[in-house]
Amino acid sequence: MARILIVDDSNYLRATLRTAFEKAGHEVVAEADNGEDAVEQYAKHRPDACTMDIVMPKGNGLQAITQIMEFDPDARIIVITALGHEPMIRKALSFGALNFVIKPAETEEVLQAVDGVLSGM
Repeated sequence: MARILIVDDSNYLRATLRTAFEKAGHEVVAEADNGEDAVEQYAKHRPDACTMDIVMPKGNGLQAITQIMEFDPDARIIVITALGHEPMIRKALSFGALNFVIKPAETEEVLQAVDGVLSGM
């Protein structure tokens, strides 16, 4: 299946997504809890897909998306963020993210979003 990078400042959400992805047969190649680390982990692992929170310390998700897309224009990024961040979601999509899921999201919804962007591989 796919190699995935999980980016979120919530330990709980990262653990939940890791479990869901692994049960679905995906490999979680790395996790990051801030924007700076997200860019570093993406460059190091070159995942097939990346989930990205927007509001995080040390460089937010929008900055990370921009830097990742400069590095890899074919990056497959799915934004996972809280309700009320619609303007940031629109920006993330204009910066290159391919899909989004609103928190609190069901893991099935996240898996469907990832499968959707992967099917365009």
